[in-house]
Amino acid sequence: MTKKHFALKFLREETLPTAFCPGCGSGIVMNCFLKALEELGFHDLSGFAFVSGIGCAAWCVSPYFKADSLHTTHGRPIAFASGLKLARPELNVVVISGDGDIVGIGGNHLIHAARRNMDLLVICINNFNYGMTGGQVGPTTFHGVKTTTTPYGNPEYPFDLARLVDSAGANFVARWTTVHVRPLINSIKKALKKGGFRFIEVISQCPTSFGRRIGKHTGKDLMIWFREKSIHISKIQDDREVNDKIIVGEFVNRDKPGFVRRLHEITLKLREKYDEN
Repeated sequence: MTKKHFALKFLREETLPTAFCPGCGSGIVMNCFLKALEELGFHDLSGFAFVSGIGCAAWCVSPYFKADSLHTTHGRPIAFASGLKLARPELNVVVISGDGDIVGIGGNHLIHAARRNMDLLVICINNFNYGMTGGQVGPTTFHGVKTTTTPYGNPEYPFDLARLVDSAGANFVARWTTVHVRPLINSIKKALKKGGFRFIEVISQCPTSFGRRIGKHTGKDLMIWFREKSIHISKIQDDREVNDKIIVGEFVNRDKPGFVRRLHEITLKLREKYDEN
């Protein structure tokens, strides 16, 4: 008898294979997330609710996960997820979407959810461009890179997403690439066991829209490039040593009370006050 892949218990088999381009890294991220659930002892996704926006990475959730999901408007997954978590605090609410969606269109929601320490896990799949709509420049595109909308080179400098979210107040922040499979799985496991705002950035290959513009025409080419460019945060003594490296690792791991808990405490105090009266 042929043994089924472990992830199939979490996936809608009738939707497979996925619609991702050849070489896309989104499938690796899906596999890492589901492997983390498997290792934590989850047998299904009944206690989860997933939210995604618009873009390639948003397809990781819908239609493939065998779970309740909201596929929202562009840039709004964190806003929808915040409302869902407040309405159903018992659920594990997870946002999986791309850098264009979460940071470009929805950047304001990102920083304020981190500031509030909203009880969400956000996995941002960063492929350095708007891959689905033709490879336009985005907020994470490297300076000087040619894209559809910057044919002579990107004049802007990219956001450092991990440090942005860290400085805004998130409880847990990590960044890995699709090459760092085991560390990524371990960080997802840690994040799922915490409250507050948890943010994991995954640098992912997009050979179709981004890679070909920098001379990396396959997923393999980009993953080799990720490995060569990555440096672990523990090895950095001075930011000036980094240059154009991709800093990977866990940036922060705090235990501040999450927004839902703080709001619940306020509600209890108000109830006690009015009960006394």
